[in-house]
Amino acid sequence: TMNVRSARRMQISHLHHTCTSVRRPIGYVILRGLSATSQSSTLLMENGTRCEEQILNYDKVEKVFIGGILTMLTLFTICGNLLVVISVCFVKKLRQPSNYLIVSLAVADLSIALAVMPFVSITDLIGGQWVFGQVFCNVFIAMDVMCCTASIMTLCVISIDRYLGITKPLTYPVRQNGCCMAKMVVSVWLLSASITLPPLFGWAQNVNDNKVCLISQDFGYTIYSTSVAFYIPVSVMLIMYYRIYRAAKLSAAKHTITGFPRVGEEDSVDCVSAALRLHREVEECTRFSRLMRSNRRNMSIFKREQKAAATLGIVVGAFSVCWMPFFLLSTARPFICRADCPSCVPLWVERTLLWLGYANSLLNPFIYAFFNRDLRTTYSNLLRCRYRNINRKLSAVGMQQALKRVDKTDSVI
Repeated sequence: TMNVRSARRMQISHLHHTCTSVRRPIGYVILRGLSATSQSSTLLMENGTRCEEQILNYDKVEKVFIGGILTMLTLFTICGNLLVVISVCFVKKLRQPSNYLIVSLAVADLSIALAVMPFVSITDLIGGQWVFGQVFCNVFIAMDVMCCTASIMTLCVISIDRYLGITKPLTYPVRQNGCCMAKMVVSVWLLSASITLPPLFGWAQNVNDNKVCLISQDFGYTIYSTSVAFYIPVSVMLIMYYRIYRAAKLSAAKHTITGFPRVGEEDSVDCVSAALRLHREVEECTRFSRLMRSNRRNMSIFKREQKAAATLGIVVGAFSVCWMPFFLLSTARPFICRADCPSCVPLWVERTLLWLGYANSLLNPFIYAFFNRDLRTTYSNLLRCRYRNINRKLSAVGMQQALKRVDKTDSVI
């Protein structure tokens, strides 16, 4: 009996030891799972290193607040760029070759708002994990890269177009040639599409699994894509802005009126002196009238140069503030992250910089409308549902502005 009891005790103790040894890792895994859900999920690599997959966690109030902001940003971007497309396409005065680039920019920004922003918003609100599948991931990345690059490249071409139109108004006929301007627009979109093709044809594969949808982190492709999509365009825009600014500054220095008839000089009152003085004043008045006629033309060129410099300065400034942080991060990420851990950058930092870049698509239509009277007038009529006689109203406003300029010039004379 004693032997049987001792044997049963040994079996029970052995069973208890076995159960505790099994339960411990199960409880450990559960606690690790809860911790991963609340903070970040940790993947254990074969070499023992750890890579964190960032997860964004919001409570209900935060989700409503962030979702409302992202929705408003998307809707305002759609409305603003849609106004530009409708204005240029349906208003005769705005249907000019020089505005084709503005329409191309609006189409690119509108495509970002329709095909990119909604999916990024949903991904951010559910924690940052990609839930739309591996096939659509490649399509999404291609649309994102192509539309953003087309927007940036169009801004670059607009800066070159403004510079040539200001500095070479007689020898730069492209602005009046719709076919040449259309070729420029097509070239911009083809160059933008060329950046999206390498990951689709095997040069650099996108990071694409069940939870992560990230553009390829290949070193060569990263340098190529960021250079073509950002660094080269922003360099060209800065150079064009500097040249337009310098041209406006030189014009301001040249616009000084000389040769105005001097009044109050006392000469001799004899007849010969009076006749000579009258002849000299007639010559000075004739020369002054010629000077003022040429000065009116030069003054209009000078104002146009100043307006182009101010517009391009704000465009370049807004573009740099919105996109430069994101592209600096995109360029540095392949060098600071391991190949087996491409998402080592905190997800909230990446998403904040990405949405800051998307905000540039919202700013573009309002920047150009602020400096373009015809666009402002068209916006106002469309928003107030005054569709009829928009062309006649624009012509009337243009005539009033022209008369005001003439009155100001006459008052100066």
